[in-house]
Amino acid sequence: MAVIYQEKSGLFTLQTKTTTYQMKVDKYGVLLHTYYGPKTDASDYSYLIMPADRGYSGQPGDVQDERTYSLDFYPREYPVYGNGDYRIVGMKANLKGQVPALDLRYHSSRVMKGKYRLEGLPSMFAEEGEDGVDTLEVVLKDRYEDLYVHLLYGVYEEDDVITRAVRVENCTGQAVELKRVMSMSVDFTERGFELVHFYGKHAMERQMERQALPHGITEISSRRGTSSHHHNPFVVLTRKDTTEDHGECCGFAFVYSGSFKAQIEVDQIHQTRLTMGINDEEFCWKLEDQESFIAPEVCMVYSEEGFTGMSRRFQKAFYRRLIRSPWKDRMRPILVNNWEATYFDFDREKLMKIARQASELGLDMLVLDDGWFGKRNNDNCGLGDWVVNEDKLGCSMKELVQEVNDLGLSFGLWFEPEMVSEDSDLYREHPDFAFQIPGRSPVRSRNQLVLDISRKDVREYVEERMFRVLDEANIVYVKWDMNRSIENVYSALLPEGSQGEILHRYVLGLYEMMEHLLERYPNLLLEGCSGGGGRFDAGMLYYAPQIWCSDNTDAVERLKIQYGTSFAYPMSSISAHVSVCPNHQNGRVTPFKTRGICAMQGAFGYELDLSKLSDEDKEEVRRQVKFYRENYQVIQSGDYYRITSPWENHDVTAWSYVAQDASKAILAAVFTDLHGNPVAERVRWRGLDEKAVYEIDGREYTGAALMHGGYLLPVPQCNYDSCMLVAVRK
Repeated sequence: MAVIYQEKSGLFTLQTKTTTYQMKVDKYGVLLHTYYGPKTDASDYSYLIMPADRGYSGQPGDVQDERTYSLDFYPREYPVYGNGDYRIVGMKANLKGQVPALDLRYHSSRVMKGKYRLEGLPSMFAEEGEDGVDTLEVVLKDRYEDLYVHLLYGVYEEDDVITRAVRVENCTGQAVELKRVMSMSVDFTERGFELVHFYGKHAMERQMERQALPHGITEISSRRGTSSHHHNPFVVLTRKDTTEDHGECCGFAFVYSGSFKAQIEVDQIHQTRLTMGINDEEFCWKLEDQESFIAPEVCMVYSEEGFTGMSRRFQKAFYRRLIRSPWKDRMRPILVNNWEATYFDFDREKLMKIARQASELGLDMLVLDDGWFGKRNNDNCGLGDWVVNEDKLGCSMKELVQEVNDLGLSFGLWFEPEMVSEDSDLYREHPDFAFQIPGRSPVRSRNQLVLDISRKDVREYVEERMFRVLDEANIVYVKWDMNRSIENVYSALLPEGSQGEILHRYVLGLYEMMEHLLERYPNLLLEGCSGGGGRFDAGMLYYAPQIWCSDNTDAVERLKIQYGTSFAYPMSSISAHVSVCPNHQNGRVTPFKTRGICAMQGAFGYELDLSKLSDEDKEEVRRQVKFYRENYQVIQSGDYYRITSPWENHDVTAWSYVAQDASKAILAAVFTDLHGNPVAERVRWRGLDEKAVYEIDGREYTGAALMHGGYLLPVPQCNYDSCMLVAVRK
């Protein structure tokens, strides 16, 4: 069984294929955390908790003079503010008299077959009645008030994943102010963890950083209204000796697309606590009597097989259990996006010139980016006016799409539904639709304001105008962009005491709009985007099977961006394009072959004017398109391996894909530095069948030889040269 409850001892044991998670109700009704790690039996691991009389560590009121019992250092399953635990907590609330004090004790529990669901929020799913997926619900109640906290656990036995979520239920007879509701907390009684997280900035997202945890609190967070370019809502606790293939690590991914906070505290006796959830800096939720608040989901993965084992579990679980799109298992279109080809300067003939060349080269889709609507010839105006500019296009959207379809290409369109320009018909008619504080000049970014989509009337207005455009023509792909952080958060409709709810209501509104879009157009391919990778998170994958990974299209810098992204997210979710050189972001010149090899790490496409390519580059496009199609299943659904790290090896970055049955493997390498009198670069393949024989470029090798002896890469012939090797089992 995935969940074992020993009622007599109050012990809950959650079992996946390789891990065990355990908690226990103690004699005072406090829910203690006792174990999370390699799979073991259902023994009671509370013996690892050491009672002690520690100075300045008090006791709950009902414990009286048992001075060796203190919640200030006991490992707890869901710690709360106000009962003697001075560490970071999972929850803080103002109850009767507005006093922020909680004392949660065990109330009840139940085990259910299948996976819990979270209304209005993305979460991992399972087939109804599916074996090997169970839900544990543990209900805690405040000792003094009828406030209930439902701890939800989804146990995916074969997927090796445990999910966590929280529902707060108010039955106190009056309103309660929720000041902090983390989605999970976990205590480790050991010391010596390191933290791996993924920081960045616009056009340089998800840069891996690994550091020892100091005593005190370490925080990874965003208060930008999105998960952000700057910190990804995914963190890893790892041992010092953990590598790609060996050692312990534990990953935590937040299934949410708004402001978040992950905190890790090493306490007075060297224990480690991690909490993750909605950022509480501006959060205050007024929970009326008989209402509930649902905190988003966190996915947890533990691995004894290094970072590769952890990544594999996340990637497969997200692919199988989080992405719902009908495009998940279909070949994604190889597209060309006109943005870096034309920016705002386009008309029908420029677009059709690109489309005709795309058709000749064997591509599948033309995507029309920003500038097709309203009076939008630069980024100072027009956002919110989702009306086709037929004067600029020289035709209707229906006519343009039909002309593209006649070439054998499908058609995609860019939107930025959450934004408004002050120079727009929408803003002139409805200035109250935008976030701005009365009596103050608004904070602008990219010459635009943020629409208050926490409001139903705003959502309905935007949806209606988007649907008009999409109903008119055969548009099968939408790129949903969002190009600024949120500030000046004030809603004209919410009362003053509820303004602390807006950022979360905004995210709920975003999810509702995306749900409505997909319900209306069930076969639509939706791509997420926020200035590139500013909202690349597990929550978005529930709606969009692929996300524009970064506005940085430089192949060499993409190596680090895509390397960091691969630690949690499926490679099929990474949207990556071949762009022009010199690159528009940093001016670097790289071979066309290398740009293609790097972009093939994810959902593949082009972002340049195909009609301006040389004959040699056009022929390279044909080769890339042919190779990608022939090897699509291996690249998109095979096991992904990080062969070398761009942070550790400054000469070559290599990665590989291996078919599920190990019948074929593809290894790619990009040379990032050149040397006179170069040494041989040897890489070791991974994931092959050791006993099988593989053919590479006409020569045969055993799987054991390739994985243990390795393979010598060809000597690079130019700056940023690259290679793609295919091993086929005989």
